[in-house]
Amino acid sequence: MSRVFVDVGMSLDGFIAGPNGRPGNPLGDGGTRIHDWVFRLASFSERAGLSGGETGADDDIVRAVFARTGANVMGRRMFDEGEVGWPTKAPFHTPVFVLTHDAREPWVRPGGTTFYFVTDGFESALEKARAAAGALDVRISGGADVIQQALKAGAVDELAIHVAPIIMAHGVRLFDHLSTADVTLQPVEAIQSPVVTHLRYRVVK
Repeated sequence: MSRVFVDVGMSLDGFIAGPNGRPGNPLGDGGTRIHDWVFRLASFSERAGLSGGETGADDDIVRAVFARTGANVMGRRMFDEGEVGWPTKAPFHTPVFVLTHDAREPWVRPGGTTFYFVTDGFESALEKARAAAGALDVRISGGADVIQQALKAGAVDELAIHVAPIIMAHGVRLFDHLSTADVTLQPVEAIQSPVVTHLRYRVVK
C-alpha cells in the first residue's frame, strides 16, 4: 500500500534551512551546508544530469528514497526558491503538487517532472499526489510549514531525518508549531556514516 513519508536534512540543532531564504538564496543563509553530504553522491549527480560522485551506504539510502517516490508535495516558498536554480531537468522526475494561493498552469519539465499548482489546501494536494503516485509512495518534500501541516493532519506514515554535524543557530526549525499531540514517533533505525546520521521513525497513528 502506498505510504506518505517525510525525508529531510536537518542540522544538529534542529534547523532545515537558514534565515533569509528566497529565490537566489535557496535554503537561506548557510542552509545548503545541511546537504553537503548529498551533493557529493553519485545518485545526486545523476539527478542533476552530471557524472561521477561517491557510492556506498549514504548513496544507497538516497537512491532508495528516489526509487520509492511516485509523487511529491511541496510548499510554494520551496518551489519559488528552487525554480530559478533547478536544472532544466528538475531533480524530482515525478509529478510535484505545489501548495499555493495563486493559480498557475502546470509547468512541464523535461525528464518526467511536472509541477501542478494546488489552491484548495493540503488535503487536496495529498489526494492528487496519492492518485498520481499509484503503487509508489508520496514524499512531503517541504518546507517546514508543509511538513508541519502533514504531521498535524495525521497524514505521515514515516519520518526520516538526516542529521548533519553542523550548528546553524538561526533559521527554520523542523518542529516549530508542533506539540506532543501532533506526532508520536517510534524509532525504526539509525545509521551512522562519517558525514551524516540517518534516523528513521514510524509515525504512530
